Amino acid sequence: MLAEGENMLKTYEMLKQDLTAYKALDMKIKRMADRREVIKLKKNLYETGSTVSGYLEAAAICTPSYLSFDYALSCHGLIPERAKINTSATCRKRKKKPSGTGSVHIYQDIPLSFFPFEIEICCENERPCLMATPEKAVCDKLCTVKPIRSRKHLQQLLFDD
Repeated sequence: MLAEGENMLKTYEMLKQDLTAYKALDMKIKRMADRREVIKLKKNLYETGSTVSGYLEAAAICTPSYLSFDYALSCHGLIPERAKINTSATCRKRKKKPSGTGSVHIYQDIPLSFFPFEIEICCENERPCLMATPEKAVCDKLCTVKPIRSRKHLQQLLFDD
């Protein structure tokens, strides 16, 4: 059985190893998901508690991706608001994905040629995830707005918005 108080992301194979005492492992995992003892985040990925940080979930649900946009801007103190939605950059399809834990994850496309630069590794409980540097988060955010036609419009966007 799973250790009490153990909150982490686990693959289907990891869950099967934890539950070797049971014969019908697929049924056991399905029952555990029905009783919310584990939360299915996507195919073959489960959370064993509801206290895993949303940004760790975001990184695991869609790969390759890294935290950016409003979430990273908030973490770096560049916007006064606290980001409640985990916003990530990806070079895949744009999508919005609610998780079974109540977090919402938004994945925005950025050009593949911009993707691998200025990303830092941050850790929580020895679980790494990727986040844009402050400069990269600003650049990613600028990729998602309408084209800027004047210096005045850029000033408004950066300082008033």
